[in-house]
Amino acid sequence: MDRDELAAMVASGIPPGSYVNLGIGQPTTVADHLDPDAGIVLHTENGMLGMGGRAFGDDVDADLTNAGKIPVTETPGASYFHHADSFAMMRGGHLDVCVLGAFQVSRHGDLANWHTGAPDAIPAVGGAMDLAIGAKRVYVMMNLFAKDGTAKLVPQCTYPLTGLRCVSRVYTEVATFDIDSAAGEVHVLQTFGISVSALSERVEIELTSR
Repeated sequence: MDRDELAAMVASGIPPGSYVNLGIGQPTTVADHLDPDAGIVLHTENGMLGMGGRAFGDDVDADLTNAGKIPVTETPGASYFHHADSFAMMRGGHLDVCVLGAFQVSRHGDLANWHTGAPDAIPAVGGAMDLAIGAKRVYVMMNLFAKDGTAKLVPQCTYPLTGLRCVSRVYTEVATFDIDSAAGEVHVLQTFGISVSALSERVEIELTSR
């Protein structure tokens, strides 16, 4: 799937009526694919509830952005609040779902998404640790394979961790996975353009189908 198709897939997996945070980068595109009748309320950590999709043209307001500084729209009833209140919502378990990017996800649902550990890499944790632990469900949206062809779904994360056993679902361009963190099992929900057996040959973890 391309990025728009992947964003639409993630949007379709968010339960109606959920309070949701979309991480910086690719996850922000999910906002443009949400059903307006689903009652999903978007939260952004810089202090807004009721965020809409990306703003263009005359809708752009320099004072109205998401956490990634991308201009956004607001939905009816949108509200604004202090940064500290926003993080209290994140840490207090008030978000039903967050969607984050990742460098690696382990078979136990461990998440590494803020630093590759490379000496010249720029750390960018932001609010990811708060979201990973505070949200009731954590979805990851990422390409399954890195530029060198290695899988980002791994037996154990080798990059600095963001959160332990926090990821419940992983959306990628070739497959969607559910993670049973307690059992350390990864279940393939569906694939796109590749078979489960071919997928199993390219990752270092055991995959099961549902």
